[in-house]
Amino acid sequence: MPMVIGVAAGLVLAAIIVLIGLFKLMWRVAEPNEALIISGSKHKTEGLGEGMGFRIVTGRGTLVLPGVQAVRKLSLDLNETELSVDCVTHQGIPLRVRGVVIFKVGDDFVSIANAGRRFLDQQKLMSERVHNVFAGHLRSIVGGLTVEDMIRDREKLTGQTRAACGTEMEKLGLIVDSLQIHEIEDPTGYIKNLAMPHAAAVQRDARIAQAAANLLATEAEQQAFARMSEVTRDSEILQAGYQAERDKAAAKSQQAGPLAEAAARQEVVVQETRVAELEAHRREQQLQADVRKPADAQAYQKRTMAEAERDARISAAQAKAKETELASAAEAARVRAAAAAEAQATEARGLAAATATRATGEAEAAATQARGLAEAESARAKGLAEAEAIKARAAALAENQEAVVAQQLAENWPQIVEAGAGAFGNVEHMVLLNGAEGMSEMFAKALTMGGTGLGLARQLLSSMNQNGTAATGQGVNGQAPAAPAPLSKSIPITEEGGNQP
Repeated sequence: MPMVIGVAAGLVLAAIIVLIGLFKLMWRVAEPNEALIISGSKHKTEGLGEGMGFRIVTGRGTLVLPGVQAVRKLSLDLNETELSVDCVTHQGIPLRVRGVVIFKVGDDFVSIANAGRRFLDQQKLMSERVHNVFAGHLRSIVGGLTVEDMIRDREKLTGQTRAACGTEMEKLGLIVDSLQIHEIEDPTGYIKNLAMPHAAAVQRDARIAQAAANLLATEAEQQAFARMSEVTRDSEILQAGYQAERDKAAAKSQQAGPLAEAAARQEVVVQETRVAELEAHRREQQLQADVRKPADAQAYQKRTMAEAERDARISAAQAKAKETELASAAEAARVRAAAAAEAQATEARGLAAATATRATGEAEAAATQARGLAEAESARAKGLAEAEAIKARAAALAENQEAVVAQQLAENWPQIVEAGAGAFGNVEHMVLLNGAEGMSEMFAKALTMGGTGLGLARQLLSSMNQNGTAATGQGVNGQAPAAPAPLSKSIPITEEGGNQP
């Protein structure tokens, strides 16, 4: 009995272990960043209709029948693709637009189903497909914009691109989290040239502001130098006055000793010769009262006036020197400003003249080249036409020489007859024998001369055909055909019947 219980317990434990193993084998859990695509049985998913043929599980676990159902995972992580698209703007200017697209599979079942049908086995190619979609729409949108629009409003370019690609991305089951245009490359330098006028204007304003600041600083410096000179002048004047007072006190102190000694001697002399000294003193006092005092007063007055006049001249001279210095500094500043302005104006005129001269030279060179090409083309066309005419004439002679000779003789027959008759033009008298028969013979000779001219013409045309030259009106070996020898002027023209001896 205990053995039976042990066997039963072992069987139960084995059954539990088997059930746990089967459960682990059949139970699948979807991670937060992935979706499970379970195929192998018919399922109904909300928003997708019936008969989809597979089941979508996100964020939870589900039971799967091994061997009956297949489970595959679709990543819901973010993906990015770098954009580097060569475009042409509405103005025909080539540009290269660089950016980045950050996208992912949508979280709803419809997006997951669309992405699963298209990328389940090609998830590594998802970035390439997205790049192709955005590149095509980006080229189309840039083709309708100008460079200025792209520079000033990149949000417009980004918004139009996202709107254009939204429908296609939705069909693919993808959503765009971010689209950024990082850089617009300009291999032709159009953007740089577009910014040059603004940069030049900013540089010009900066130079003008710097010049104005320099002018104000110079004026302030000159005013400060003027005040410093004025203060220095006042200080020197005060120092000179103080020095004079010090010199005067020193002189008085140097005279104190001799005066005391003189007073002692005077006291001795007074004691010895009181009467004489008193008399001398009286006379001295009288002299001082009458002469010395007025002279000292007058001398003091002159000395004081001279010192005052001297100080006034010194002050006037210093003020004049300061005024001259300030005027010279102001004139120098004005001359420097005028010279700088004239230099800038001269530089601007020189640049403008150089630009005009270069443009005129380029235009004249282009016109000269065009005239030379036109003249060369005209000469070439004329030579080709003449060569074609010669070739056609040679071909006609080769094919039907007799017809060409007959045509040219018919066209020039009046001139030929006139040349033949010219042999008789200078004959004054001609004697025809045998009456009408003689006249007939004369006409026969004329016709014979014409036949000779016809043969000569045929010979010339044959020679032209053989040598390939078109020397019209020349005879054999380049010589004109010889006219028949004129008849003698001395033969009188008389029509007689019968024979003459």
